[in-house]
Amino acid sequence: MRAGCARVLLLTFTTACARLRPDAGLDDVRRLVSSRTAAPIARRQGTSVDSAKFEERLRELLASELTPESAVEIALFNSPGLQGTYERLGIAQAELVQAGLFPNPILHASVRFGISGPGPGAELSFLQDFIRMLEAPLRKRVAAAEFESVKLEVAQAVIDLAASVKAAFCSLRGAEQMLELRQSVARATELSAEIASRQHEAGNITDVDLGNERALAQEAKLDLSRAEADLLADREELNALLGLWGPNTAWEIARRLPGLPAEEAPRRGLETRAVSQRLDLAAARQAVEVQARSLGLSRVTALFPDGVFGGEAEREPDGEWSVGPAIETSVPIFDQGQAAVGRVAAELRERHRRYAALAVQIRAQVRRAATRMQSARQRVDYYEKVVLPLRQQIVEGTQLQYNAMQVGVFQLLQAKRDQIEAGRAYVETLTEYWLGRTELERAVGGDIPAGPVRPLTTPSPSPRGSGHEHHMQHGGN
Repeated sequence: MRAGCARVLLLTFTTACARLRPDAGLDDVRRLVSSRTAAPIARRQGTSVDSAKFEERLRELLASELTPESAVEIALFNSPGLQGTYERLGIAQAELVQAGLFPNPILHASVRFGISGPGPGAELSFLQDFIRMLEAPLRKRVAAAEFESVKLEVAQAVIDLAASVKAAFCSLRGAEQMLELRQSVARATELSAEIASRQHEAGNITDVDLGNERALAQEAKLDLSRAEADLLADREELNALLGLWGPNTAWEIARRLPGLPAEEAPRRGLETRAVSQRLDLAAARQAVEVQARSLGLSRVTALFPDGVFGGEAEREPDGEWSVGPAIETSVPIFDQGQAAVGRVAAELRERHRRYAALAVQIRAQVRRAATRMQSARQRVDYYEKVVLPLRQQIVEGTQLQYNAMQVGVFQLLQAKRDQIEAGRAYVETLTEYWLGRTELERAVGGDIPAGPVRPLTTPSPSPRGSGHEHHMQHGGN
């Protein structure tokens, strides 16, 4: 009996002394993230010293040319959205502490004054919800499982943000390179239109030929304007992901996409890896555990949803006091908890099905992303080995013919435009490859190591340097 009372007192003291920790769960999130990506995570505490430290690190990273790695680092400590997501850890921890606390006892006092006769009577009671006290361990188990689920979801949010930053970075690099090519096309078509105008004045070409060259020049300007708008949109998307505004948006990046990795990670085993390390799947599995524990709790509380016990003291008008125990509970005659238990059981089955569906979806995502990446890689290879060299040969051959006065200036300019257009398609395909690789990393749930990249194949971005500009400006053939 004494041992039982001691245990109750110890449990009461422990729950009364429960405290909240501001960084609860963050170490577990770091562990989950670090095993899947090299991106470091940090949580802002809101103090002046803490803010100064992060601002100094931000200035340091922005002072140099941004890389995908430095961009991800900035996002993980500077994104307001992610910092807000970290607060879910504090909410879940508070719910866990709350679940382990006993309900406060209820003190009831009343005084009754007689209309006639003896003096006033009094009633005093002290009641405690003993059902909630008995349920506390079960409720705490449910809250602990929910806390683990929140840790997984927060870690997945970190992985998702890192993947989104990498994808936006690839898109921006591709847009930078595309803008350079569009500028080259605009210069080439403008030069062609100028030459056509001079030749038209000399009577060497028809009105239709002149109109055609002018139309090509105007279309190139529109394409250039679209490329500039796309670049600004991609840049602002990355700014939003990084949480940057004002002067901090004046950063620079390398304006060329990297070449293809010399070798790809083996595709075999990626599905198994994804199922084992995807944090959203782990969170779905943990949600099943939470619901299973909730089902156990609902079965316990179904018949006895409430109940209080304590003591009462009553003073009769004649001055006599009576003291005795008191208990109050509902009688399960009509509602025996069948509906509540049935609902929780159905939710458990639903979560099982959602978990299975997500596992199937993840496998499909991995296969789809791997196929897209491999297809883009093959097309990039084909551009590098066949299309771009062939276009270069055509330009060089046309240049020789132009120098020998066998073709006109417009044929030479058209060959150059075709070469740059092939370069545009190549840049689009290379961008598609790197976006596909980022999509595959997201589908797998972590970084995929990439070896050394091959040198980037890029067509000459300008008509200058091919040996024909001087002749073209003098009218050519």
